[in-house]
Parts: sequence; structure tokens; C-alpha cells
Amino acid sequence: MATKKTTTKKAPAKKKAVAKKTPAKKAPAKKAVAKKTPAKKIVAKKAPVKKKAAAKKTKNAKYTAEQIYSMIEQAAYFTAENDGFSNDPAAYWAQAEAAINKMIKG
Repeated sequence: MATKKTTTKKAPAKKKAVAKKTPAKKAPAKKAVAKKTPAKKIVAKKAPVKKKAAAKKTKNAKYTAEQIYSMIEQAAYFTAENDGFSNDPAAYWAQAEAAINKMIKG
């Protein structure tokens, strides 16, 4: 037995009226030209150097107090080394101080 299929025809969907848009005139696209820019050198900034307080100079001398102290210190060490460090360190210091002061004053 054959059954009868009933189909209903659908009405075609109504199309909405769409206003045609006129395409806007586009400016011709410019090709992007990559300009070569020189690479910037990265320079590390140095911290400002703090200047030490001006070294005091002795009367009519060409040496600062720090330089004189350093000369005495070195002279005392070398004198002690040549003597085998057998004497009192203060004695080496006094001897070196006398020699440096004599040299500076002329």
C-alpha cells in the first residue's frame, strides 16, 4: 500500500529591496618604501664622577699631602724589607719620614 505524501509548496521568500551602493573612489595605494635609517649606537651613560676634595698642598711644595704620605709609606716598607723586618715599624716610619721631608725641602 502506498502512502501519499503531501507536500505544500512554500512561497518564495520576498527579497528586500537593497539600494545599490556606489563604490567610493579609492586613491591608488602607495607602496610603502622602507627607508634605511642608520642604527643608533647605544651608549651607556657614565655616572658622574665625584671629584675628591682638592688635596692640600704644603708650602712651596710640588706634592700633595696624599702623595707625601704615600712616599713615606713606600720608603718605610722598602727600608723594613731590606732590614728583614727586624726593627720596630715606628722606627722605619720615622726614618722614612725624615728622608722624604729632606728630599722635598731640598
